[in-house]
Amino acid sequence: MACTSCSTSDGGAPKGCKNNGTCGTDSCNKLTVFDWLSNMSLPNGEAPFDCVEVRFKNGRKEFFRNTEKLTLSMGDIVATVASPGHDIGIVTLTGELVRIQMKKKGVNPTSNEVPKIYRKASQKDIDIWSTARDKEEPMKVRARELAIQHKLEMKISDIEFQGDGSKATFYYTANDRVDFRLLIKDFAKEFSTRVEMKQVGFRQEAARLGGIGSCGRELCCSTWLTDFRSVNTSAARYQQLSLNPQKLAGQCGKLKCCLNYELDTYMDALKGFPDFDTKLVTEKGDAICQKQDIFKGLMWFAYTNNFAQWHILKIDKVQEIIAENKLKKKVSSLEDFAVEIIQEREKDFNNAMGQESLTRFDQPKKKKKPNKKPKIAAERTTAEVTPRVNLENRPNVNKSNPHKLNPNKPNNKPRPNNKKPNNNNNKSAGTSENKPNPEPRKPIIITKNENKK
Repeated sequence: MACTSCSTSDGGAPKGCKNNGTCGTDSCNKLTVFDWLSNMSLPNGEAPFDCVEVRFKNGRKEFFRNTEKLTLSMGDIVATVASPGHDIGIVTLTGELVRIQMKKKGVNPTSNEVPKIYRKASQKDIDIWSTARDKEEPMKVRARELAIQHKLEMKISDIEFQGDGSKATFYYTANDRVDFRLLIKDFAKEFSTRVEMKQVGFRQEAARLGGIGSCGRELCCSTWLTDFRSVNTSAARYQQLSLNPQKLAGQCGKLKCCLNYELDTYMDALKGFPDFDTKLVTEKGDAICQKQDIFKGLMWFAYTNNFAQWHILKIDKVQEIIAENKLKKKVSSLEDFAVEIIQEREKDFNNAMGQESLTRFDQPKKKKKPNKKPKIAAERTTAEVTPRVNLENRPNVNKSNPHKLNPNKPNNKPRPNNKKPNNNNNKSAGTSENKPNPEPRKPIIITKNENKK
């Protein structure tokens, strides 16, 4: 669980770690060690180990002797010996595990050179320590500007203040040796403090700064990896990886440390394999290895006169052919020893649990029926639109204008005029303001043709 300053605020935005990675809950610490002996009590009369492990900024750890017999536990802030003055750090490990860690890192626990702890840090010590930490970031920006002015081929990656604020250590990386004597004088004038320059490698720089790797997790060197072993390109060849420097290089620009993680497994699997350059002699011609599957124990061979067709052989069959070739005998062909790999048909299933669809009980949606509209009047024939009747026999029809009803007859109301008035003010030239009403359309009278045969 993270400390209180790492939680989110009321508005939902993260607060960020105000302690700059120095909280006492060990949630922000780098390279922490789980104390699996913390719940075990010591035998009667056995004194606890008098050395503790103290962590400083960005995973820097050192061992100190508890000469004052202080009751210390993980997360306590203590004042330790420094040159000059004192430094402030956090206790990360106590008890018998410290003895194991000192042996692992080659530190003699009985040596008199192990520095000691002064006291537990007071509130005044913590305030001075926090004030010094707040100066580091603007100092780093100004220090890089001064290094550029001196035209030095170096990169200042980090600055670490001592706990009492009396000294600042500048960590830098460079490919060659750098003469920074004039630069130190400018640093002393600019920052008014004692300056110490320390060169680190590119891997140590990535471990101090931290970051996210291509795997999506935090860098191994900044979380748990304490020793940097050499990594060669042969590790990628044994694992049959493409020799692409962009994929094989880590954040530090060097080969990834994780290339060594599975190398031993690949080396054990390759012990039973013949050399990749092995040539098989047959009656059909010589065959050269093109590919191999380490964990399945298969090798792909192709004739020198036909590289397009590959033949799959198991390791034991390849060993038999090699043994025959050592006796200066030729096998008939690779087809006699080849293995036919049948590709399994992919299984069709709904999901991993083998269940059906979750919507299997839902009612299916009804399909919309096509709207069968009646035929439009315009598609009808003329005979359907105007029936052949004699208008004289209709009593309610005005004979002068058959489209209008006769107003003299009762219950014959005229049709309402729904036409909108024409308010068009854009009058064309040569037209009068009040246009005459158009003449009524003459009726089409269709009568029966008596002369029709």
